[in-house]
Amino acid sequence: MAIANLLYRIYERRLANELAGRPLPKHIGVMVDGNRRWARDMGLTDPNDGHRAGAKHIERFLSWCEELGVEHVTIWLLSTENLSRPAEELDPLLDIICELTEELAETPQPWQLRMVGALDLLPRDHQSRLKDAQQRTAGKRGVQVNLAVCYGGQREIADAVRSLLLEHAEAGLTLEQAAEAVDAASIARHLYMTGQPDPDLVIRTSGEQRLSGFLLWQSAYSEFYFCDSNWPDFRRVDFLRAVRSFATRNRRYGR
Repeated sequence: MAIANLLYRIYERRLANELAGRPLPKHIGVMVDGNRRWARDMGLTDPNDGHRAGAKHIERFLSWCEELGVEHVTIWLLSTENLSRPAEELDPLLDIICELTEELAETPQPWQLRMVGALDLLPRDHQSRLKDAQQRTAGKRGVQVNLAVCYGGQREIADAVRSLLLEHAEAGLTLEQAAEAVDAASIARHLYMTGQPDPDLVIRTSGEQRLSGFLLWQSAYSEFYFCDSNWPDFRRVDFLRAVRSFATRNRRYGR
């Protein structure tokens, strides 16, 4: 075991050294997938034990991002589709998400939190806890951490278009004028993360190789990295491999 740990640390250091002087992502999106599978693999009967383990792992992941100078991180915690889960699983999951958010908002933590998603779909108590945690981090100078809760990419785009049309209606535009004024830039101004750069790198754990609606608009030119490990088992070595893969790619943005 001691030899294995030593070899792991040597390999980890080598990966970190390989990133020196290379282009690194400024915004990373992560789909923290596989918590329930991890719990099942560990012989645990309560899937929320997996969610708790995954939540504890997020602060560790944020520290890795901070070490590399990542400025924005977007973490998908709950999709709109997840709301259809049975209450005996969903209710504890919502509590775990709120507890995680409150821990990330504590005074010693440097993160600046931003909730992204349709929070109005949540019970009022959970909405209040998440919004209060976000407000407590205003003005912090650490990594901007977007927590995607009740998030769906299609809903985000629909909400953005709806908001844009309402803006035009309030300005007195006719339907035809409003439709003529719709373009990509105006829609982008009404997205949940408006004002932030699009993600350079999107990571998904658990071996699944699809977006499932995550950052559909913003990821048009993102690089993707899929890792077989379930989220609680996602190591710093796996993270460095993902960043190394990003650093070796030629990003042409369709040109």
